[in-house]
Amino acid sequence: MVFKKITLIGTSPESFDAAADDAIDRAQDTLQNVLWIEVDELGVEVASVEDREYQAEVTVAFELEG
Repeated sequence: MVFKKITLIGTSPESFDAAADDAIDRAQDTLQNVLWIEVDELGVEVASVEDREYQAEVTVAFELEG
């Protein structure tokens, strides 16, 4: 088996949990064979948005086919 890891950043105006869920949902919708996801960093964008924007950087690991 060979695995690939990529980094995604999910965002949400609500919470860190919702931001992580955003990234996880997108990974599962667009990638096949997702095996695990690690939450690496959490952050809050305050400079360019009207209110806070929560961010969750996640590492997604999935098995390559063939």
